[in-house]
Amino acid sequence: MEKVYEMYIRTTPERLWEAITDPETRSKYHFGTRTDSDWTAGSRFQVSHPKADGLLGEGENLEVDPPRRLVQTMVALWGDDVKSEGTSRVTWEIEPVEDSCRLTVTHDQLREGANPQLYGGWPMILSGLKTWLETGQLLTTPGSLMYS
Repeated sequence: MEKVYEMYIRTTPERLWEAITDPETRSKYHFGTRTDSDWTAGSRFQVSHPKADGLLGEGENLEVDPPRRLVQTMVALWGDDVKSEGTSRVTWEIEPVEDSCRLTVTHDQLREGANPQLYGGWPMILSGLKTWLETGQLLTTPGSLMYS
């Protein structure tokens, strides 16, 4: 199964890339979580939150081509119901368009009928990313309140 999310954000590819890969910035729109990595091909990444018991996710950076493309495996660890889903893949593609960027996030290699928790947060995460980059404001979503 594959889920594709596409949006336009008024920003530069470099600023968008930084917002995806900088742990402090990412925590502003990704439910308060930190995504830590050295962002090189073959390296690991981990998703954590100070109020969570253990890691919330982890994976490998398969392709790292700043500021154009990031391909990662993902294993969800935030609950037993998602841990059993195994590994999926997330691809971030950034394309400059005039004074903006088209961001396409493809979450694939999901099993048919996969738990919607694996991909259901993307609209909130990506809306928060767009809001942060365009206004500098935080977007309050149900996900953003998860660990407050």
